[in-house]
Amino acid sequence: MAWTEQTTISGRGTATVWVWLRDLLETLALAVIIFLVVNTITGRYEVQSISMEPTLHEGQYLIVSKIAYWFHGPERGDIIVLDPPNGHSEIPYIKRVIGLPGEKVEVHDGRVWVNGIALNEPYISGPPAYGENRVLGDDEYLVLGDNRNNSSDSHIWGVLPRENIIGKSIFRYWPPEKWGFIPHYTFPELEVAP
Repeated sequence: MAWTEQTTISGRGTATVWVWLRDLLETLALAVIIFLVVNTITGRYEVQSISMEPTLHEGQYLIVSKIAYWFHGPERGDIIVLDPPNGHSEIPYIKRVIGLPGEKVEVHDGRVWVNGIALNEPYISGPPAYGENRVLGDDEYLVLGDNRNNSSDSHIWGVLPRENIIGKSIFRYWPPEKWGFIPHYTFPELEVAP
């Protein structure tokens, strides 16, 4: 009798180990799937320069949506993360979309002009002290840092091809006192234009 009870207890122990192992493997598989999905649709990036001041500051961390532009293109005012064209850097840049495909963008008299209309840009650190005159082709964007005179952007290296855009900045999570959604600025002066 004692031998039969011992066999039954040992059998339950083996079954319990297998159930525990199966649960562990299911949990690990689910964690890997969630990790892959999250990293496919989002990215985390550090602001590594002063080029977006006063909006973003060096050392801040952002969550970026990689799927934001799967169904539509970037919009003027979006803050994006991009791979700099022509190998200017291996570190992704963070810039604001100013010019869209097919538009004429000029910078003169300390203002940015899109199709002949001056933009109202209260978010910049100061007026640009340079000139620019570009007509954007298909899938070309003009991007500028909010710190206009201290930014490596389209006024330095030219237009940004669509394929270089990684995603749209959506949330600032570090430092904790600055956490929150990234503000999106609209340009009503262009909406009333014919």
